[in-house]
Amino acid sequence: MALVSAEKMLKEARAGKYGVGAFNTNNLEWTQAILKGAQAMNAPVIIQTSMGAAKYMGGYKVCYDLVKDLIDSLGITVPVALHLDHGAYEDALQCIEVGYTSVMFDGSHLPFSENLEKAKDVVAKAHAKGVSVECEVGSIGGEEDGIIGAGELADPKECKIIADLGIDFLAAGIGNIHGAYPANWTGLSFETLGAIADITDGIPLVLHGGSGIPLDQVQKAISLGVSKINVNTECQEVFAAATRKYIEEGKDLKGKGFDPRKLLAPGTTAVTELVKERIGWFGSEGKA
Repeated sequence: MALVSAEKMLKEARAGKYGVGAFNTNNLEWTQAILKGAQAMNAPVIIQTSMGAAKYMGGYKVCYDLVKDLIDSLGITVPVALHLDHGAYEDALQCIEVGYTSVMFDGSHLPFSENLEKAKDVVAKAHAKGVSVECEVGSIGGEEDGIIGAGELADPKECKIIADLGIDFLAAGIGNIHGAYPANWTGLSFETLGAIADITDGIPLVLHGGSGIPLDQVQKAISLGVSKINVNTECQEVFAAATRKYIEEGKDLKGKGFDPRKLLAPGTTAVTELVKERIGWFGSEGKA
């Protein structure tokens, strides 16, 4: 199946009260792991690259070609969108031209008027090419590609203004955090989420920092309008843990256990299993 826009899959998720997993990739192995996990669960999926990960992988064109070609070579039949995560204005425009089927313009750290102006331009350019657009109001806590957010709560009125630009899905700060959640985290603000959902006329909402949020909070967020859940840190954690176990058990010293195809296999399998588990959490199994 060819890459698709995320717009249709997320509208269907919002209507059906389930979530679509949006998993960040960092290399060949992770891309395969995400695709295989989604295919096994017969679930639509969004593969994301951050600006930093895309640079590490060789650029946006490499990422696009990798995902597109793996879909073909692996015989993937579920809907797959390729999405830019937390993109700067210039990067969003570049990804639209390269072939990404979905982009996030993150202007949440900018003055609201500038965020609005640039978001409007991204929407116009993206929609002209059938590319879906995500924008953000109220920065997400933690750090993502050098953008540091304190995790403030988004203003529902600002969310309404951004949503009315015609964006396809909206990320809003509701107390969520990138990376590991601290012990004193107070949880998601469902009051804020409910107010945003009420005022934005059914637009699919996005939960960033999905790694580490308890199952009950994730599912409550979905019931209130969240349709896209981002997962990255947990994939990194299970990949690292499985790789560490392989080395600590000395398997890299047996035969040709140092071959990267063997060395990276346990971590890759761990990512696939996590993807499958989270798809189950989000309720999107069988929704392809």
